[in-house]
Amino acid sequence: MNILQVLHTEFAVKEHYIQAVIDLLDEGNTIPFIARYRKEATGSLDDQILREMAERLAYLRSLNEKREQYRNLITEMGKMTEEISAALDAAGTLVALEDIYRPYRPKRRTRATIAKEKGLEPLALAVFEQEMTLPPIVAAQEYINEEKGVATPEEALAGALDIVAEIISDDAAYRDIVRRIFTDKAVLACKAADSTKESVYEMYYDFAEPVKKCAGHRVLAVNRGEAEGFLKVSVDAPEQDVLRALGKAINKRRPFTEQVIADTIKDSYSRLLAPSIEREIRNMLSETSQEGAIKVFAENLRQLLLQAPIKDRVVLALDPGFRTGCKACIIDGIGNVLYTGVVYPTPPANKAAEAKKTLLPQMHKHGVDVIAIGNGTASRETEAFVADMLKETRREVFYVIVNEAGASVYSASKLGAEEFPEFDVALRSAVSIGRRLQDPLAELVKIDPRSIGVGQYQHDMNQKRLGEALGGVVEGCVNSVGVDLNTASPSLLSYVAGLSATVSKNILKHREANGRFASRRDLLAVKGLGPKAFEQCAGFLRINGGTNPLDSTGVHPESYGAAAQLLEYLGYTAHDIQAKTAANLRGKLRDTADLAKKLGVGQPTLEDIVKELEKPGRDPREDMPLPILRSDVLSMEDLHEGLALKGVVRNIVDFGAFVDIGVHQDGLVHISQMTNKFIKHPLEVVSVGDIVDVKVLSVDTGKKRISLTMKQV
Repeated sequence: MNILQVLHTEFAVKEHYIQAVIDLLDEGNTIPFIARYRKEATGSLDDQILREMAERLAYLRSLNEKREQYRNLITEMGKMTEEISAALDAAGTLVALEDIYRPYRPKRRTRATIAKEKGLEPLALAVFEQEMTLPPIVAAQEYINEEKGVATPEEALAGALDIVAEIISDDAAYRDIVRRIFTDKAVLACKAADSTKESVYEMYYDFAEPVKKCAGHRVLAVNRGEAEGFLKVSVDAPEQDVLRALGKAINKRRPFTEQVIADTIKDSYSRLLAPSIEREIRNMLSETSQEGAIKVFAENLRQLLLQAPIKDRVVLALDPGFRTGCKACIIDGIGNVLYTGVVYPTPPANKAAEAKKTLLPQMHKHGVDVIAIGNGTASRETEAFVADMLKETRREVFYVIVNEAGASVYSASKLGAEEFPEFDVALRSAVSIGRRLQDPLAELVKIDPRSIGVGQYQHDMNQKRLGEALGGVVEGCVNSVGVDLNTASPSLLSYVAGLSATVSKNILKHREANGRFASRRDLLAVKGLGPKAFEQCAGFLRINGGTNPLDSTGVHPESYGAAAQLLEYLGYTAHDIQAKTAANLRGKLRDTADLAKKLGVGQPTLEDIVKELEKPGRDPREDMPLPILRSDVLSMEDLHEGLALKGVVRNIVDFGAFVDIGVHQDGLVHISQMTNKFIKHPLEVVSVGDIVDVKVLSVDTGKKRISLTMKQV
């Protein structure tokens, strides 16, 4: 297999760019580094395409290794032929390779292997080749051997037909015939394991859908319902269509063998092929659905991590609770904890007045700008208390409902204990809630992405594959934003290209021992951080107020010479970067292609240098919408059909989006209610964190369901 040609065909990218990507990956370069600083070599491919290409490259290389493994095994058996070798070369998937190797794979004892032990293989081959001059039952008389357990011709023929059935089921071409019919015509069917039991899977108690039309979220729901014992699931294909197709391919319709071959085809299908292909189809459906769900999860996570930070605001963070009270902390604009405490404004204590007496003086003392309320247990009651308390503040203060998914995971983690050893678990959770409002990215990187709560069925997926995909998203987000080298936590640093968890901790130790980093070059003094790691990470680390103004930008140290020449050419100095007076660089540029040659860099690199020098330290998250700041509270009882509201998209799934409209329960905008145009997926219309205008369609207070529409009537 020519991997370069395959990637060229699949990605529609020129071969020399693909070869450059392969070479860069093989040299140990990271995806963020390649995407940002090797644009000339790759044709400016973005990090998402590069990740997909890297994954595909790994798969194709693994496929080639498996191909050679099977080639060697078959050769060692002395059964390699030109046809088998050509088939191995042509196989483009692991399934195709497995089909080719299947007849030669060591098997457990089957009816066919037992028949072979009895010496019945020659009879089986004679029947299968269909060139017999005697009826098979007559020919079988020669194989009677009581020592081997073959007492009658009927037993001999039955054993031989078991071998024939296995030959059919192991043949790659015949399996492909069955697989194609299953894929095209089979139905995923569900029945209730016990129709008297109530469950969330009741819509699947009598359900059938063509395999080729199965929606991913339904496949995952069916899988979970089956795993939990509520559903019985099967893949049903039209048997007569399969038998007709196999018969056409196998049965030569010779006088002595036509019927016995037809019967054996049916036995092979019902006993061997159908169960095997059904498992394949179920696996294929599950894998395809999981990949789709992982992509949605990854995109949701990316949007969540890149939500606009609320910078330089003093935040009162509240982690609501009933019996244990409401944990409170106040953090300054850079996340330092100024105050902690516990109040009991909610049932059963109902000490709202005392809670106000405790919190209001602290809010006034520290100049609280905004209150962050976790959206978990007792959040609605806490929200009502906060809305009432805000009427008594001396300055304008708003509140925000913050998704606290994963906060408890962080607070009980080793990292949480190391960061706040003096706080109990509940107070750590409150700090996390407040900090994720101030800087979602910096705080959420401390939590396993699978615990952040923006996916569907994430616990049913291949956890290794999910972890890799989500880890790639976090890495991409961290490096696209950039990291302040002198304030970042080890958790944040560990996602910077080229930095491991160990080196990230060493950076913190170096910072504690030697004070602030004055320049990027100081990184080379960090234990374990060599030239290659420096090359990968330096451009993504920022130093504000350092010795070199370029260290506060995304310009890579390897391009400092070109940047200095550019500034001089346009009449600026490094001081203009610090003073942010070099904001019109682009306006002074004429022929960038010619200038790039003079500076010894590629045109894409020059464009990036100009962007960084014009707006040093620019945060791309500034373009994202800020959270909705509220000052009053709604409940489900306040909702009615037709009520227009603003909401924040909290989660996106295949069938719609969940929107926070200011009540305890998020409302669902079904995909059919998003726009008047046809769309295949909600991500075509909305992103996590978007602020959207919605209207209430219906409210079911009993089931706590709110249906919304984004269609403007």
